[in-house]
Amino acid sequence: MVFMDAIRINISSDGAVSNEAVFVALAILPDGTRDVLGLWFQANEGAKFWAKFLNDLRNRGVQDILIAVMDGLKGFPQAIEATFPQTEVQTRIVHLLRHFMSFASYKDRKAVAAAPKADYTAVDAKAAEPALAEFEDRDLARRYQAIVPSWRRARTEVVPFLNYPPAVRRLIYTTNAIGALNSKIRRAVRTRSHFPSDEAAAKLIYLALKATSTERKRSVREWHAVKSQLAIMFEDRFPMS
Repeated sequence: MVFMDAIRINISSDGAVSNEAVFVALAILPDGTRDVLGLWFQANEGAKFWAKFLNDLRNRGVQDILIAVMDGLKGFPQAIEATFPQTEVQTRIVHLLRHFMSFASYKDRKAVAAAPKADYTAVDAKAAEPALAEFEDRDLARRYQAIVPSWRRARTEVVPFLNYPPAVRRLIYTTNAIGALNSKIRRAVRTRSHFPSDEAAAKLIYLALKATSTERKRSVREWHAVKSQLAIMFEDRFPMS
């Protein structure tokens, strides 16, 4: 699996400060350990950038990606289809929930976050549809009428998630893998209001990642169960040895 996310930092260039995204790719390897595949600096994402990103991964030795987990990155699904055509693209459920909460007032945000739970925890896609219809009839959905249409538009990004067994779902749903990594990067860069160059920022981030490399050598939780399920789902694409 490869998790992708970005943090924003300020870079100084020619007397002006620009806000750039630093994209981080975190892989979960067949033995359950984690590895940072690289850092990419980019002001704006798009299909051209993602094509370069994926070609970089290919050139660095990545042979296959079973599941790519990301936050609705523009142009990414099209780019990965050209480079790793068998990869399943999954948007993080937490990202979608945060989007839906943005429609609600502060006092209703917890309720809005909890409302679609019956949908994304359903046994399969067929069982999820009645759960969504039930939420649609609730007062909360009528009060915030943009939520249900938005959720329906995002269902193509949710359906793959519903096809995974519980152990794999938990690994994708929880954001501990990439979230903890980004938290460490943010702590490292927050003392700087801006960096003089991409290279300076990359050096500091690299040192922060190197300092935590021991943690990534441990297998993720419940890896034995996840490994068995991945071997069944992806057959000969998942190396057991």
